[in-house]
Amino acid sequence: MASEFFAEGGKDVALKLTPGDAGILQVYVDGDKIYDKKEEDGQFPNLPRVKQMRAVVRDRLSSLVAADDN
Repeated sequence: MASEFFAEGGKDVALKLTPGDAGILQVYVDGDKIYDKKEEDGQFPNLPRVKQMRAVVRDRLSSLVAADDN
C-alpha cells in the first residue's frame, strides 16, 4: 500500500508508520482518516480500496499544487 502512495506522489509524499495494538490499521491523509480496518469489518484493503485511497492522495496533492499556484 505504501508503494501505491509513493507511486502517486513521489517525493511529495511522507509516510509515518505508528505501531498499534491488536491489528490496528488506520490511514490518514493530512489529518483526515481515509481508512480504518476496524470500521471496514476487520478487512485489509483490497486493490480497489487501495486505488480509492490513492485517488484521495492524488486529489490532496493536486489541491496543494493549485493552492501554491495562487
